[in-house]
Amino acid sequence: MLTLQQSTPELFITPPLEIQNLSLESTLRELSLYDVQFECSQLGKDVAQTFQRNSLLPGVILTEQGKFIGMISRRRFLEQMSRPYGLELFLRRPLKSLYRFAQTEALILTGDTPIITAARRCLERPPELLYEPITVELAPQIYRLLDAYQLLVAQLQIHELATQLMSQLYHKLEVANLQLEHLAASDGLTGVANRRRFDEYLQACWHQQSGSNSLLSLIMCDVDCFKIYNDTYGHQAGDESLRKVASTIQRVVKRPADLVARYGGEEFAVILPLTPLNGAVHVAEAIHQEVRSLGIRHEKSLVNSCVTLSIGVATLIPMSELSPATLIAAADSALYQAKSSGRDRVIVYSPLNPLQLNQ
Repeated sequence: MLTLQQSTPELFITPPLEIQNLSLESTLRELSLYDVQFECSQLGKDVAQTFQRNSLLPGVILTEQGKFIGMISRRRFLEQMSRPYGLELFLRRPLKSLYRFAQTEALILTGDTPIITAARRCLERPPELLYEPITVELAPQIYRLLDAYQLLVAQLQIHELATQLMSQLYHKLEVANLQLEHLAASDGLTGVANRRRFDEYLQACWHQQSGSNSLLSLIMCDVDCFKIYNDTYGHQAGDESLRKVASTIQRVVKRPADLVARYGGEEFAVILPLTPLNGAVHVAEAIHQEVRSLGIRHEKSLVNSCVTLSIGVATLIPMSELSPATLIAAADSALYQAKSSGRDRVIVYSPLNPLQLNQ
């Protein structure tokens, strides 16, 4: 806070226009306030000399027997002095006589008034009062003056701060929304896509490739004898094995456009857009081998001493007269053939004779 004493022989002040460390909740107390007080019995020339020595001083506070009665702004004072006979009338007379002519409706706000609120109140005044200083009441009978320009500069800085905070908030919301979207599309146990995401993505791929004569492939995987595994090692171990299987499938499937999803309890699916049958078979065989290579112990399996997969592969050309369910049914049919013919193998869908690739 800046304090000026009228008895000071040389009075000069340059209030800072760069106001630091403001926040959205900043109040008028945090701004540069002027304390220049005159008893109304003093002469007009005292105020004239004070304004002459301080070109940035917005006004002075008037008191009567130490109590606040009002203020005279620089603008109103100079306006009265510039009128015919103004100098003769007011320079040698008590300030109280000048105040009767120069007083205007003062805007008085408490020191705890938020800067944003004060700026709005300031701008709501009539145009002729727009640049009149604001009287700030810090405590009962303790008043200071605030330059309207400084108030608007502070409000502008707070507005810029609010804009930055809003930008940061929107960025955080975007990140949060992306995280929520990811969570909504992910399987909580394994971290790969869930069934909902699988259905949406397969539908989108089908729609995009319809009429393009391009191939869409689907791999369906089933963990062999998984119920027996759960009964033998417990559900916690079963969950851990599913996580390892999902992670392995995801590691094998490397293209960004391919999607690995948990289709059901122990079933996984892989969507391969723009992929011919031989490419899909290559991926399926790699998945089959990599899961075997994990060596997850499964002593009571009916097919192997470690966890294995039965896999069905299907490839179709998406057409508008068909639906994605056609591809799902084909891959599921191949998976059924893999399971019914002994498990732990890859089968390619064929309407007449499903082709067993390995065992």
